[in-house]
Amino acid sequence: MTLNWLGLFPESVKRMLLNLPSELLEHVEEVRIREERPLEINSQGRYHFLDRNGGLTLRPEEAYKPTREDTHRLLDLISNHSLYTMEEELRKGFITIPGGHRVGLAGRTVLSGGKVEHIRDISGFNVRIAKEIRGAADEMLPHLLDRKRKRVMHTLILSPPQHGKTTLLRDLARQISYGQWGAGTVRWPGMKVGIVDERSEIAGCQRGVPGFDVGPRTDVLDGCPKAEGMMMMIRSMSPDVLIVDEIGRAEDAEAVVEALHAGISVIATAHGSSVQDMRGRPALSGLIENRMFEMYAVLSRTGDARSFKLYDGGQRTLQSAPSGPPGGDAYA
Repeated sequence: MTLNWLGLFPESVKRMLLNLPSELLEHVEEVRIREERPLEINSQGRYHFLDRNGGLTLRPEEAYKPTREDTHRLLDLISNHSLYTMEEELRKGFITIPGGHRVGLAGRTVLSGGKVEHIRDISGFNVRIAKEIRGAADEMLPHLLDRKRKRVMHTLILSPPQHGKTTLLRDLARQISYGQWGAGTVRWPGMKVGIVDERSEIAGCQRGVPGFDVGPRTDVLDGCPKAEGMMMMIRSMSPDVLIVDEIGRAEDAEAVVEALHAGISVIATAHGSSVQDMRGRPALSGLIENRMFEMYAVLSRTGDARSFKLYDGGQRTLQSAPSGPPGGDAYA
């Protein structure tokens, strides 16, 4: 069990987390720290408050309430003692730290010209723990293959937040890049994969080097805006498969179309509970109406049980299956 992420927290909070039962600690997905308000964790979709001894409680009045010293120390740790160097991240409302972990921030926004310039008086943190789950794509990947043309189909993966889209993308990249994954009786060679990792979550790069195993034939553009990054990948790295997380803007859709016209397979994710949700988003509706994607995968979750449904470009149901590696964790 890898718990390197515990080093993100001040000692007071770290001690409480270490007192959790090992099975629960291993599956922590979020730690929510709010100054002078109850300390909360999310493990396998279940939320609990923590008391000062690391015990679980559903009663907020029994929970430990992080102090100003706790929150200041946490901010110091996640910013590597240099908050002023992270102005761009503060403008977006989150910081991505080594290991691909993402820390959402809440506080007082400072505006300039009607737009958020940065956040000050930060008192709320949502630490989302990134996990590498080998085999997360085992059930889905065989359905995304065009066997006649020996290619991966253009695929859009949909789900609400915290359903495992990024973990799934990470394993799809790894398996496609390595090759030798089962496809019936045929075993395909590895393909060139390009990842545009705007928030540094998919590959978890540190100084440009992926912290997660995303495959031997994978190139990563880290911290690059999605639309610009997709065009850069097309021009310079000639990927067979382009992977990008959470498209949503008009320029993202335009870049997807350019990639498809260039003969590159695209696997992307977006927030939504159904393909119909995408029809209501002006920036993405054209991709749906023009059937730019050949396959849609909709993820769902009930507690710690995950599943997916597959639809073709005409949104006909093709497959429904549990997600995640056999006998192991699903997406995180």
